[in-house]
Amino acid sequence: MTYRGDDGGRRMPPPRPPAGRPRDHQRAQMMPLPGRGQSPYDERTRPMGHREQDYVPPQPPPRQPPPRQDEDYPPSRPPRRRRRWGFGRILMTLLLVFVVFLTGVWVYLEFSIKRVDALADYSGRPVAESGTNWLIVGSDSREGLTAEDEERLATGDVAAAGGGQRTDTIMVAHIPDNSTKPTLLSLPRDSQVKIPGHGTNKINAAFSLGGPSLLAQTVEGATGLHIDHYAEIGFGGFAKIVDAIGGVDMCVDKDMNDTFTNISIKAGCQSLDGRSALGFVRMRHSEATPRSDLDRVANQRKFIGALVSQIASPGTVLNPFHFFPLLSSAPDALTMDSGDHVHNLVGLAIAMRGISSGGVVTTTVPITSASAENWDKNKSKQLFDALKNDTEIPDSVIVN
Repeated sequence: MTYRGDDGGRRMPPPRPPAGRPRDHQRAQMMPLPGRGQSPYDERTRPMGHREQDYVPPQPPPRQPPPRQDEDYPPSRPPRRRRRWGFGRILMTLLLVFVVFLTGVWVYLEFSIKRVDALADYSGRPVAESGTNWLIVGSDSREGLTAEDEERLATGDVAAAGGGQRTDTIMVAHIPDNSTKPTLLSLPRDSQVKIPGHGTNKINAAFSLGGPSLLAQTVEGATGLHIDHYAEIGFGGFAKIVDAIGGVDMCVDKDMNDTFTNISIKAGCQSLDGRSALGFVRMRHSEATPRSDLDRVANQRKFIGALVSQIASPGTVLNPFHFFPLLSSAPDALTMDSGDHVHNLVGLAIAMRGISSGGVVTTTVPITSASAENWDKNKSKQLFDALKNDTEIPDSVIVN
């Protein structure tokens, strides 16, 4: 098409807009569909040329899978993972239980064992030297025994024995402070000594005249040793302890037939029950005990060594059928000084464990005759001086 005009009949087309500038076109206004978009009349103040953003329809929420029939809705939390007990934790728990149990036993014994004021101070009492000294007494007390018990144990009649309480066993256990061996020393019951306030008499009479306190004072005066601890056990308590641990294993060299108590023990290695054990440590009227009291005190030391070793053995401590009967019988069987405690008794038991193996020196006070009434003064002094100073006892003064 041509345009005629002033330019020779040809008109130029209208000039184009500069490059890079978009053409402005009037947007066609369309009515929105129901539910789609906004009305154009809501944006009347929008400047011209502003482009509307593309409409993005809202997305529906994602569909959740239907719950399983064997699960709750909403889903339950995953189960908590249990902690496994390691070896160290189990070991610590067992150790804690053992400590609590041991503490309970300790407290039970501490408050259950009978006490007596046996070691009172007095003018002229020997001073404490080296080591620790125990006075161990086996009394003929029948306390707590019925008539049937007395007959079964062959304890004899109290009136026939002269009445009162006497001591069948008097020993001094010395525990040194150095590396020398402990000593278990027997004092024959018929030994003639000075009893304070009662002149010269048999040493076991002191117990009958004044009880544990007078006996301890008599022993200190006769030996010059300072007694630090006291332990006493009667007939009934002795037999109960032996029966509680199921008897004590002993090897008897000869047949023992006591014409006084009518107790018989066959030769050979065997387990002695309470009745037989009591007869063994008391027996002196037998062909197997020709030295009378000297043989009896030797048998007593031998039996104590076997008894202590068996009580401290795993077969007793770890066996509830032996340990708990022992635990229940000990408080009634044992009497200690009011100043003594369970740890003192444990120390004594540990020291005396070596009797059977030769780790403890066992001896009787040196005497001048088989009657065991008079002590050899020179040898006795050497013995007592060795105990005071924690030195080895000369072989020449050891009597077995």
